[in-house]
Amino acid sequence: MSKAFVKEESPEEEDVPSAPALPPGTKNYVTRRGYAQLKAELEQLVKAERPALVQVVSWAAKNGDRSENGDYIYGKKRLREIDRRIRFLMKRLENAVIVDPASQENTEQVFFGATVTVCDEAGCELTYQIVGIDEADAGKGMISWISPLAKALLKAREGDTVRFQIPDGLRELDVVGICYK
Repeated sequence: MSKAFVKEESPEEEDVPSAPALPPGTKNYVTRRGYAQLKAELEQLVKAERPALVQVVSWAAKNGDRSENGDYIYGKKRLREIDRRIRFLMKRLENAVIVDPASQENTEQVFFGATVTVCDEAGCELTYQIVGIDEADAGKGMISWISPLAKALLKAREGDTVRFQIPDGLRELDVVGICYK
């Protein structure tokens, strides 16, 4: 059978999200900073990266045989990746609910956007901010509101001990401080 009748690139064509999916029936909560980051990434892709890549692919297509043209093959693959990311970002921004932590009225409890300082069993203090899933970065202390730790911290107050499950077993943390920036 000729290659013309076989679609070999179907795994690449699937619309695979670049971040974890939202739990069913929930909103895409995001901080102002997170919303701005998503919007900036979308703008960069649409206004700079995609047009530049389209130019390269167009130039490569004019060079003749496309089956062995690396610029053309790689360019088309990268265009599909960029288009997939653009669709993903547009959906995320469309469904985003911006939450401003600074406008939180009940600052004695942990809610979305809170920066929480906790003390572990060894006496080490750690600080986390509860953010949207698209802006989570555990290395920087920004945890997603759907993570086990964030779920345990939600609605806790200063002085509370929270328990949550990790692969090694049950872990306990004491809430030392809560602030909203």
